[in-house]
Order: sequence, then structure tokens, then C-alpha cells
Amino acid sequence: MPAAPAPTPPTKAFTALDHRIEAAVGHTIDQLWQHRDRELLAEPHARLADAHRALVQAGHAVTFYRVLLQRLASGEFPVDQALFTRLDRTVRQLKEAAATRDECHQQVEHALTPIEAAARTHRTGPAPELPTLDHAALLAITQGATLREHLLTQRLSVVTASGTRVAYSQFQRLEHAGLVVRDDSHPLHAGQPVTVTEAGRALLAGQRPPAAAPAQRPGAWPAPSRARR
Repeated sequence: MPAAPAPTPPTKAFTALDHRIEAAVGHTIDQLWQHRDRELLAEPHARLADAHRALVQAGHAVTFYRVLLQRLASGEFPVDQALFTRLDRTVRQLKEAAATRDECHQQVEHALTPIEAAARTHRTGPAPELPTLDHAALLAITQGATLREHLLTQRLSVVTASGTRVAYSQFQRLEHAGLVVRDDSHPLHAGQPVTVTEAGRALLAGQRPPAAAPAQRPGAWPAPSRARR
């Protein structure tokens, strides 16, 4: 008997909406799911994460019945009434799975639309300025970070997934501004996970790192004001 078809290797993009979701929430699908598991999301984002998971599962069901249908029609089985029965049943199951997937797709669209609208509104509005170092630290924390206490020196610092260290004073500024949040259910010596809040992600989406002002050409108007002696 021929071997069953090899399963399709998983890809990073689970659905066609993944790129829109990541652009709206400001981080990857994996991070969205992790934040949902740890109950770090507000209601709109939690609803989006749940709807996206349901869509992924529905997509897996469609793939399963489609592969099964291909196998039944591949010539591996004798053409008899039993095969016709299995074909009819599999086609019916594939139709039901596709209908469920389409319904889940609509639910994700409904959950995503207000989040995208809020992100667009924030981008068009005036964004608060963030110093270059704080912007870089916030960007590094989006990939995952942990607040730890050194066992010997008792000093606190944030270590990001890329290995970057953020000073505790800098972390405090971001925390007091509501841009990051720590999970204090873990002891400091073991490490407290640090995540970027929705306000922090919105700030990153709407602000680019500050750049140096361009030098003014001689004779340009208006002339720079000079301090009076």
C-alpha cells in the first residue's frame, strides 16, 4: 500500500489575516497567543486572539479533509461502493469544514476592524515623543524581556530576548509611562516577564526613532535666533 502523503510543514503565517493582525497589534501572532495565555490582553485583543485561534483550527480541519479526499481519489483504494460512500462523506465533511472556516474568518474580521481603526486614529494623531534610548529599549522589549535581580549585587535590570540589557531606571520610566508592564507573580530572582502594553505598541507603531535635525543652509529664512548677551 502506498505511503500516506506527508503532512504539509507548518509555516509562520497561519492565516491570510496574520499580516493585518500583526500590523494592528504591533507584535507577532506567537506573541499575541502567549499574551492571551497569560491573560495580559485587554478585551478587544483577547477577543481577536480567541477568534484567530478558532480560525487556525478551522483551517487545519479543511486541510485534513482535503488531503483525505486526495488520498481517496489517488487510486490507492479499489473503486467500489465503499469508496463512493467514503468519497461522499469526505466531500460533505470538507464542505462543512470550509463553511466553518469562512464563518471564523468573518469573526476575525469583526474583531480586527475596531483595532485597526484605533491604530489608524493613533497614527494620525500627535504621538508623544520618546527619547532615542527609550525608543530602542521599548523596541527590544517587544521581542520578549525579563526583569531580574542579581543574586550577589541585588541590582535590578531587564534582559531582552536579544541579550540587550536595559537599566532599571530606564525600565521604571517606561513602566511609569504605562508603556510596559511586569508580571510580578514571579519572584525577581527567577525573573519577572516584561511585556509592552497596548499603549507602548501604539506608540511604536506611530513614532519612528528621533533623527538629528538637518543642518540649515547659510542664508536660509528664518535665521536661527541667537542668545542675547
